Amino acid sequence: MSQTIPKKTNERISLVIMAAGLASRFGGDKQITPVDDAGQMILDYSLYDAKKAGFEQVVFVIRPEMKERFHELVGIRAEKLMNVNYAFQTMERFLPEGIQIPEGRTKPWGTGHAALCAKEFIQGPFAVINADDFYGKSAFEEIYGFLAREVKPDQMAMIGYRIENTLTENGTVARGVCDTDQYGFLTDINERTAISPWKDGARYTLDGGKTYSVIPRGTLVSMNLWGFDAAFIGTLEDQFSPWLKENLPLNPLKCEYFLPYLPHLMVQSGDARVRVIPTGEKWYGMTYQEDLAGVRQAIRSMKDAGIYPEKLF
Repeated sequence: MSQTIPKKTNERISLVIMAAGLASRFGGDKQITPVDDAGQMILDYSLYDAKKAGFEQVVFVIRPEMKERFHELVGIRAEKLMNVNYAFQTMERFLPEGIQIPEGRTKPWGTGHAALCAKEFIQGPFAVINADDFYGKSAFEEIYGFLAREVKPDQMAMIGYRIENTLTENGTVARGVCDTDQYGFLTDINERTAISPWKDGARYTLDGGKTYSVIPRGTLVSMNLWGFDAAFIGTLEDQFSPWLKENLPLNPLKCEYFLPYLPHLMVQSGDARVRVIPTGEKWYGMTYQEDLAGVRQAIRSMKDAGIYPEKLF
């Protein structure tokens, strides 16, 4: 089990949870929507699984105006399990000198910027997840096991989910579609933002539905469960300015510094290797309001099977 792997005593392994998204499609703060009769959220299940795997510190990346409510509904319970810190994602943070926020932009800079905002709390290896995705027990065990070894700056890991286990019947989703070599290392990752179920696998469109490309069953995709050495935070900061200069003129209101962008760049340049760790876990999430009923049913089934207790805390 991953809990038995010794970690370096001078480094605390952290879990960074990105919870600052605007949740526009869900119509509210989906990160704090209860998914069971005990009033617990998807995020509570991630915290429970992460603690069982061995994580000792969590950093919540949130919007400043969320802090009081988030602490009341999530942070107080999380403090029973781990050391809790709050990092704030605003568009001003880490904005390079000479670059202005485009007029009319309200969208945050994306998941790469969200992870960067946790910089002050990262002193050792760390994992990154989304707040509103259910990842499964073994996924946390696998990523903790990777981080608890002697991770180097040029070594990264990503939990790879089978595409058919990450879809919703209520609309399209965005996923990082992965290619790997024969040894399980990432060779390429492409963000697809309009993926929907199709036969045994999935399909996506780049032209608003005029044409589609098929994603075969079993294809591994990223759900933003990553593991990094502490040095990766510095690289995220160093690359933010060049990324802004390249992408702001092209799409000033909506371009996003996606977290997979930098590992992909480093793999292509030969500066890093990313181990893709396959998992059979099924993703659950609330991309759309209509997803809630299915998530609640899945949680109920896992409790009935003894995977989780009625009350996690």
